[in-house]
Amino acid sequence: MRLTRAGEYAIRCMVYLAFKGKGVLVVKQEIAVQTDIPSPFLAKIAQDLARAHLIEIRQGPKGGYVLMKDPAQITLLEVVEVMIGKIQLNDCVGRPATCAASARCRVHKVWEDASSQLRQHLAGITFAELCRDESCLPVFSVHNKKI
Repeated sequence: MRLTRAGEYAIRCMVYLAFKGKGVLVVKQEIAVQTDIPSPFLAKIAQDLARAHLIEIRQGPKGGYVLMKDPAQITLLEVVEVMIGKIQLNDCVGRPATCAASARCRVHKVWEDASSQLRQHLAGITFAELCRDESCLPVFSVHNKKI
């Protein structure tokens, strides 16, 4: 399992929106600049996050993105899996039928347990925890510009 660039950018976007708070409209360009995400890429990511009902996209001159859930109710696992699908460390974990040895393979159980532990760990981390104070913002912001 490798976190994709889209997954990393989605996490940056969600941390920024979580810091701003549930229900707060944030202009797309502000997010792009402050999190160093290319604007066209941010638009694509936002569509995935909106389909998952994590954010709302508002169009028009006064448009932007709005966090739809309390940051304490959104986990890192939820956002990662919206972007990359269910976390599994090996194909045999997600699709045991693809490997004839899965039922008797000693390593299969190791991959299964490790995948489960990683998922549990990420499920225990909320966006409220990730953005408790402003120190979360410079971690992602190369520019840290005022909009």
